[in-house]
Amino acid sequence: MTNILIVGVGGQGSLLASRILGAFYTKRGLDVKLSEVHGMSQRGGSVVTYVRAGERVDSPIISRHTADMILSFEAIEAARYLEYLKPDGALITSTQEIDPMPVITGAAKYPSDILDQIADLGVKAVSMDALSLAVEAGSPKAANVVMIGAASNVLGGSEEEWLEVLAACVPPKFLEMNRKAFLLGRAAHCSK
Repeated sequence: MTNILIVGVGGQGSLLASRILGAFYTKRGLDVKLSEVHGMSQRGGSVVTYVRAGERVDSPIISRHTADMILSFEAIEAARYLEYLKPDGALITSTQEIDPMPVITGAAKYPSDILDQIADLGVKAVSMDALSLAVEAGSPKAANVVMIGAASNVLGGSEEEWLEVLAACVPPKFLEMNRKAFLLGRAAHCSK
């Protein structure tokens, strides 16, 4: 069983990311269950998507301490859902910071050392500037696909296999940009 938790805020493309991961595992002949749980996603609220793949998956829900990977599109969301990661699980997070409502209203400050705090816990983590790589690929909206590219190194599968899945999930007019985003994420994670 492979359990992947995708976390971020509304508008970052977690649903497309989960569909790409689901298509990857379906192509490999596995049973796949996806589930999206979110707060005020239309207003930048926390969004969590579960991806589970295996010979037989009865439930889409991932329990605490069982995620093989957390794919985090925003730094503070990585910390918020860290308890779901199993002890030897992998965390891949974007360094992008999106202020939550308490920060926007002035009731709190965004923690400047959130990634350091995560590292201090001994978590196997890779952080990357997915937003800059997405801009390099052609659009900041492709940061989710940059993150999928990074995750592909941990999840296995050939570059060709992933690109075929990407082509099946992304509209043709956005395919080349997303292809570039995927390859930039895959290369960036390899170099760490």
